[in-house]
Amino acid sequence: MKKIDPFERRKSRVRYHLRQKAAGKVRLSVFRSGRHIYAQLIDDTQGVTLASASTLDKDLKKDLKLGASVEAAKAVGALIAKRAKDAKIDNVVFDRGGYLFHGRVKALAEAAREAGLAF
Repeated sequence: MKKIDPFERRKSRVRYHLRQKAAGKVRLSVFRSGRHIYAQLIDDTQGVTLASASTLDKDLKKDLKLGASVEAAKAVGALIAKRAKDAKIDNVVFDRGGYLFHGRVKALAEAAREAGLAF
């Protein structure tokens, strides 16, 4: 039997609970790397990405000093909330993946909430 990576176990557990409570809502998925942070709005019923934002976007890249900071995560959170409003999306479920709700992931979530996204 293959041993499952602890990160993958946490990620699958989080996604399982999201599917139970999502009720057809759009999923706000977060990915963080050592250098950048990414956010996507995904419609799982159709299997499409509706909007995305990251520290690599032209709008943000020129203003940010680092892509792997809490300030950068706040900027990405505000940008994804703005793009969600443009796509007429108000309610989402937050998918933190296998990451703890702490640091950059928490900053992104709080900035998205402050910008008007409900989850």
